[in-house]
Amino acid sequence: MIDTREIGHRAGSSRAYTRKAPAPADFGLDMIKVPEGEPVELDLLAESVVEGVLVSGTALAQLAGECVRCLDPVSEEIEIEVRELFAYPDSATDTSTDDDEVERVVNDLIDLEPVVRDAMLLSLPSAPVCSPDCQGLCSGCGVKWAELAPEHTHETIDPRWAALQERLGGTEEEK
Repeated sequence: MIDTREIGHRAGSSRAYTRKAPAPADFGLDMIKVPEGEPVELDLLAESVVEGVLVSGTALAQLAGECVRCLDPVSEEIEIEVRELFAYPDSATDTSTDDDEVERVVNDLIDLEPVVRDAMLLSLPSAPVCSPDCQGLCSGCGVKWAELAPEHTHETIDPRWAALQERLGGTEEEK
């Protein structure tokens, strides 16, 4: 939260903020997220403008998740840009925008969490990988391809022929 009384309502005044805030529970996607309680570092500049307060800067957090190919743990740092106008009550934005188009200053306070969360969610990889060349898991045995020998294979029999193989007692190579 930023208290806009610290900045003043005079256009042109500004104040820099450096804060750490714990991440809430819903700060991510299924496969990757900012763990709950992990600090999100904010480096922001709040500038008073005619319509409200323009907040710009960066948010930095540590991500944790799983590789979508091999399910190994993934950990990386993410930094996002934040730039949002928080309109004063009874400003010109009340008549020119819908309620959900512009964030609002409420009781002289700015709630940064929804803005930072939305920007962070849009920047997260939807399919995180442990490395760009990760080969994933063998679909036959579930072992990581990186740990298997190059000649590793599984003989697959077309299910339509399985009954015939059982009746004749083996494969053509075995006879």
